[in-house]
Amino acid sequence: MDIRVGPDAAERAAVWMARRLRDAHRRRGAASLALSGGSTAPPMIAALLDQDVPWSATTAWQVDERVAPDGDGARNAGQLEALPCRVRSMPVTATDLSRAARQYGASLPERLDVVHLGLGDDGHTASWPPGDPGPIESDRPVELIPKFHGLPRMTLTRPVVNGARSRVVLIVGSGKREMVERWLLRDRTLPITAVRSTSTWVFLDDAAAPPGFRPTH
Repeated sequence: MDIRVGPDAAERAAVWMARRLRDAHRRRGAASLALSGGSTAPPMIAALLDQDVPWSATTAWQVDERVAPDGDGARNAGQLEALPCRVRSMPVTATDLSRAARQYGASLPERLDVVHLGLGDDGHTASWPPGDPGPIESDRPVELIPKFHGLPRMTLTRPVVNGARSRVVLIVGSGKREMVERWLLRDRTLPITAVRSTSTWVFLDDAAAPPGFRPTH
C-alpha cells in the first residue's frame, strides 16, 4: 500500500487518478472508474476536471448509493453531474431493487481501472457496514444493504473493489485519524481492512495522519 501525506490531498489524488485513466486509455482504448460519495469526493472531482483525462473514452460508475428519490440530497449521484463522460448511476429508484442490483453488477466492466474510496468515522468504506460481512463476503458484484445510517443502500462488493486494477483512498481531517491508525494496525473489525493493499494508493492530509506516522512517500 502506497501512503502519501501532505496538503491538498484531494488534488493529489485527482492527479494520480488522471494518470491512471490516461494509462488505461493508452493500453486498452477506454477507461473506467468508480466513485464513492461523501464530503471528500466533491473537491477531488473538481480537481479531476482540471486534469488531462480522456473523458470521451471514460465511463464513471458508482461505488455505492443511498436508496432515495432522484434529486434527494442524500444521493451521491448529484456529485457526478459535472463529469463530462458517460455516467452509470446505480438504479436505486427501480421498483425491483434486487433485480436492478443484479443488472448493474452484470453491466460492470470485467475490471474497473480505478476505484475511489473514502473512510467513515466508524471505519466503513463503500457501504460496508461494521459488523455486517455481507458485502465483504458476497460473491455477487453488487449487494443491497437493508439499512445503513438511516437508509437502505446499494454497494459494490469486495470482489469488484479488490479486483480493480487500482484503488485510491482519500481521507482528510483529524476526525478520521483514529480510524486511519486502526486501519494501518490492521484492526479486522473495520470494514476498510478488507480492501486489498496491493495497488492501493492512500492520500491523507496532515490532520488525518496518525502522530509520528512516516508515509511511504
